[in-house]
Amino acid sequence: MSTIDVLTIKGIRAFSPDNEEKITFYKPLTLIVGHNGAGKTTVIECLKMASTGDLPPNVKSGQNFIHDPKVAGEVEVKAQIKMRFQVQPKGTFSIIRNFSLKQMRKNLQFKALDQTLSVWNPETGDYNCLPQRCSNINQEVPLTMGVNKAILENVVFVHQEDSNWPLSEPANVKKRFDDIFAATKYTKALEEIKKLKNNRVSEAKDKRLKLETLKSYRDR
Repeated sequence: MSTIDVLTIKGIRAFSPDNEEKITFYKPLTLIVGHNGAGKTTVIECLKMASTGDLPPNVKSGQNFIHDPKVAGEVEVKAQIKMRFQVQPKGTFSIIRNFSLKQMRKNLQFKALDQTLSVWNPETGDYNCLPQRCSNINQEVPLTMGVNKAILENVVFVHQEDSNWPLSEPANVKKRFDDIFAATKYTKALEEIKKLKNNRVSEAKDKRLKLETLKSYRDR
Protein backbone atom coordinates (compact mmCIF):
# COMPACT_ATOMS: atom_id res chain seq x y z
CA MET A 1 0.00 0.00 0.00
CA SER A 2 1.24 3.50 -0.79
CA THR A 3 0.33 6.84 0.82
CA ILE A 4 1.28 10.40 -0.16
CA ASP A 5 2.78 12.43 2.68
CA VAL A 6 3.87 15.80 1.32
CA LEU A 7 3.53 17.74 -1.93
CA THR A 8 5.68 20.80 -2.60
CA ILE A 9 4.77 23.18 -5.44
CA LYS A 10 6.83 26.03 -6.86
CA GLY A 11 6.15 28.06 -10.01
CA ILE A 12 3.13 26.06 -11.19
CA ARG A 13 0.18 28.11 -12.49
CA ALA A 14 -0.62 30.73 -9.83
CA PHE A 15 1.91 29.34 -7.33
CA SER A 16 4.86 31.73 -7.03
CA PRO A 17 8.21 30.69 -8.54
CA ASP A 18 9.96 32.44 -5.64
CA ASN A 19 8.50 30.40 -2.77
CA GLU A 20 7.76 26.73 -2.15
CA GLU A 21 4.25 25.89 -1.00
CA LYS A 22 4.18 22.70 1.06
CA ILE A 23 0.97 20.68 1.42
CA THR A 24 0.87 17.92 4.04
CA PHE A 25 -1.62 15.09 3.60
CA TYR A 26 -3.03 13.76 6.84
CA LYS A 27 -4.41 10.28 7.48
CA PRO A 28 -6.95 8.91 6.98
CA LEU A 29 -8.40 11.86 5.00
CA THR A 30 -7.35 15.30 3.79
CA LEU A 31 -9.90 17.82 2.50
CA ILE A 32 -8.76 20.57 0.12
CA VAL A 33 -11.01 23.62 0.50
CA GLY A 34 -10.71 27.06 -1.10
CA HIS A 35 -12.33 29.77 -3.18
CA ASN A 36 -12.42 29.64 -6.97
CA GLY A 37 -8.92 30.19 -8.33
CA ALA A 38 -7.26 29.34 -5.02
CA GLY A 39 -5.38 26.42 -6.59
CA LYS A 40 -7.39 23.33 -5.60
CA THR A 41 -7.31 21.90 -9.12
CA THR A 42 -3.62 22.77 -9.43
CA VAL A 43 -2.88 20.55 -6.42
CA ILE A 44 -4.57 17.60 -8.16
CA GLU A 45 -2.74 18.42 -11.41
CA CYS A 46 0.59 18.43 -9.57
CA LEU A 47 -0.17 15.11 -7.89
CA LYS A 48 -0.94 13.61 -11.28
CA MET A 49 2.16 15.14 -12.88
CA ALA A 50 4.37 13.89 -10.04
CA SER A 51 3.03 10.35 -10.16
CA THR A 52 2.52 9.86 -13.93
CA GLY A 53 4.44 12.63 -15.72
CA ASP A 54 1.33 13.64 -17.68
CA LEU A 55 0.36 17.26 -18.26
CA PRO A 56 -3.24 18.32 -17.57
CA PRO A 57 -5.53 18.99 -20.54
CA ASN A 58 -5.58 22.31 -22.40
CA VAL A 59 -2.21 23.64 -21.29
CA LYS A 60 -0.71 24.20 -24.78
CA SER A 61 2.08 21.62 -24.37
CA GLY A 62 2.90 22.91 -20.89
CA GLN A 63 2.94 26.65 -21.64
CA ASN A 64 -0.15 27.30 -19.50
CA PHE A 65 1.00 24.95 -16.74
CA ILE A 66 3.99 27.02 -15.60
CA HIS A 67 3.76 30.45 -13.96
CA ASP A 68 3.72 33.13 -16.69
CA PRO A 69 7.15 34.83 -17.02
CA LYS A 70 5.44 38.12 -17.87
CA VAL A 71 3.52 38.05 -14.58
CA ALA A 72 6.73 37.21 -12.70
CA GLY A 73 8.63 39.95 -14.54
CA GLU A 74 11.24 37.44 -15.70
CA VAL A 75 12.49 36.08 -19.00
CA GLU A 76 12.45 32.53 -17.65
CA VAL A 77 10.54 30.86 -14.82
CA LYS A 78 11.80 27.71 -13.12
CA ALA A 79 9.15 25.44 -11.62
CA GLN A 80 9.33 22.36 -9.45
CA ILE A 81 7.02 19.66 -8.10
CA LYS A 82 8.16 17.42 -5.25
CA MET A 83 6.13 14.55 -3.84
CA ARG A 84 7.06 12.34 -0.91
CA PHE A 85 5.23 9.04 -0.55
CA GLN A 86 5.39 5.93 1.59
CA VAL A 87 5.30 2.41 0.19
CA GLN A 88 4.96 -0.48 2.61
CA PRO A 89 7.24 -2.30 3.16
CA LYS A 90 9.67 -0.68 0.67
CA GLY A 91 10.13 2.61 2.54
CA THR A 92 9.92 6.34 1.81
CA PHE A 93 10.36 7.71 -1.71
CA SER A 94 10.63 11.17 -3.23
CA ILE A 95 9.92 12.19 -6.82
CA ILE A 96 11.17 15.59 -8.01
CA ARG A 97 10.23 17.07 -11.40
CA ASN A 98 11.73 20.34 -12.67
CA PHE A 99 10.44 22.52 -15.48
CA SER A 100 11.16 25.83 -17.15
CA LEU A 101 9.13 28.29 -19.20
CA LYS A 102 11.09 30.84 -21.21
CA GLN A 103 9.79 33.91 -23.01
CA MET A 104 11.12 33.78 -26.56
CA ARG A 105 10.76 36.49 -29.19
CA LYS A 106 7.43 35.22 -30.54
CA ASN A 107 6.24 32.54 -28.14
CA LEU A 108 6.81 30.68 -24.89
CA GLN A 109 9.14 27.69 -24.69
CA PHE A 110 8.32 24.93 -22.20
CA LYS A 111 10.92 22.39 -21.13
CA ALA A 112 10.85 19.41 -18.78
CA LEU A 113 14.19 19.41 -16.95
CA ASP A 114 15.64 16.96 -14.42
CA GLN A 115 13.36 14.23 -13.11
CA THR A 116 14.63 12.20 -10.15
CA LEU A 117 13.22 9.36 -8.07
CA SER A 118 14.91 8.79 -4.71
CA VAL A 119 14.55 6.44 -1.76
CA TRP A 120 15.16 7.39 1.86
CA ASN A 121 18.19 5.75 3.46
CA PRO A 122 17.70 5.60 7.25
CA GLU A 123 21.37 4.78 7.81
CA THR A 124 22.67 7.95 6.16
CA GLY A 125 19.61 10.11 6.88
CA ASP A 126 19.41 11.18 3.25
CA TYR A 127 17.77 10.26 -0.05
CA ASN A 128 19.60 8.04 -2.52
CA CYS A 129 18.79 8.76 -6.15
CA LEU A 130 17.62 5.68 -8.04
CA PRO A 131 19.30 5.31 -11.45
CA GLN A 132 16.51 5.88 -13.95
CA ARG A 133 16.39 7.18 -17.48
CA CYS A 134 14.09 10.15 -17.91
CA SER A 135 12.06 8.17 -20.45
CA ASN A 136 11.44 5.36 -17.93
CA ILE A 137 10.70 7.38 -14.82
CA ASN A 138 7.06 7.94 -15.81
CA GLN A 139 6.62 4.17 -15.79
CA GLU A 140 8.78 3.57 -12.73
CA VAL A 141 6.90 5.88 -10.33
CA PRO A 142 3.51 4.10 -10.67
CA LEU A 143 5.30 0.75 -10.38
CA THR A 144 7.03 1.92 -7.21
CA MET A 145 3.70 3.14 -5.81
CA GLY A 146 2.11 -0.18 -6.73
CA VAL A 147 -0.73 1.47 -8.64
CA ASN A 148 -1.62 1.05 -12.30
CA LYS A 149 -0.84 4.28 -14.18
CA ALA A 150 -4.28 4.18 -15.83
CA ILE A 151 -5.92 4.20 -12.38
CA LEU A 152 -3.91 7.27 -11.37
CA GLU A 153 -4.82 9.05 -14.62
CA ASN A 154 -8.50 8.13 -14.92
CA VAL A 155 -9.66 7.58 -11.35
CA VAL A 156 -7.46 8.89 -8.52
CA PHE A 157 -6.17 12.12 -10.10
CA VAL A 158 -8.60 12.53 -12.99
CA HIS A 159 -8.92 16.18 -14.06
CA GLN A 160 -12.28 17.89 -13.61
CA GLU A 161 -12.38 18.63 -17.36
CA ASP A 162 -11.96 14.93 -18.08
CA SER A 163 -14.01 13.47 -15.22
CA ASN A 164 -17.04 12.73 -17.42
CA TRP A 165 -15.13 10.20 -19.56
CA PRO A 166 -17.53 7.36 -18.50
CA LEU A 167 -20.20 9.24 -20.52
CA SER A 168 -18.07 9.58 -23.65
CA GLU A 169 -18.11 7.43 -26.78
CA PRO A 170 -18.31 3.66 -26.16
CA ALA A 171 -14.96 3.04 -27.85
CA ASN A 172 -13.25 5.56 -25.55
CA VAL A 173 -14.93 4.12 -22.46
CA LYS A 174 -13.89 0.60 -23.44
CA LYS A 175 -10.28 1.66 -24.01
CA ARG A 176 -10.06 3.34 -20.62
CA PHE A 177 -11.60 0.40 -18.80
CA ASP A 178 -9.24 -1.93 -20.65
CA ASP A 179 -6.32 0.22 -19.44
CA ILE A 180 -7.62 0.40 -15.87
CA PHE A 181 -8.13 -3.36 -15.58
CA ALA A 182 -5.09 -4.19 -17.75
CA ALA A 183 -7.37 -6.19 -20.04
CA THR A 184 -4.82 -6.17 -22.87
CA LYS A 185 -2.17 -7.77 -20.67
CA TYR A 186 -4.74 -10.29 -19.45
CA THR A 187 -5.72 -11.18 -23.03
CA LYS A 188 -2.07 -11.56 -24.04
CA ALA A 189 -1.45 -13.74 -21.00
CA LEU A 190 -4.37 -15.99 -21.98
CA GLU A 191 -3.01 -16.26 -25.53
CA GLU A 192 0.41 -17.25 -24.20
CA ILE A 193 -1.17 -19.86 -21.92
CA LYS A 194 -3.09 -21.30 -24.88
CA LYS A 195 0.10 -21.46 -26.94
CA LEU A 196 1.93 -23.22 -24.12
CA LYS A 197 -0.95 -25.65 -23.72
CA ASN A 198 -1.01 -26.46 -27.44
CA ASN A 199 2.76 -26.97 -27.43
CA ARG A 200 2.54 -29.31 -24.44
CA VAL A 201 -0.31 -31.26 -26.04
CA SER A 202 1.70 -31.59 -29.25
CA GLU A 203 4.79 -32.72 -27.33
CA ALA A 204 2.76 -35.26 -25.35
CA LYS A 205 1.26 -36.61 -28.59
CA ASP A 206 4.72 -37.05 -30.12
CA LYS A 207 6.00 -38.77 -27.01
CA ARG A 208 3.00 -41.14 -26.96
CA LEU A 209 3.71 -42.06 -30.58
CA LYS A 210 7.37 -42.70 -29.76
CA LEU A 211 6.33 -44.78 -26.75
CA GLU A 212 3.97 -46.90 -28.84
CA THR A 213 6.72 -47.38 -31.42
CA LEU A 214 9.18 -48.51 -28.74
CA LYS A 215 6.57 -50.90 -27.29
CA SER A 216 6.00 -52.42 -30.74
CA TYR A 217 9.74 -53.00 -31.14
CA ARG A 218 9.93 -54.55 -27.69
CA ASP A 219 7.06 -56.97 -28.35
CA ARG A 220 8.64 -58.32 -31.56
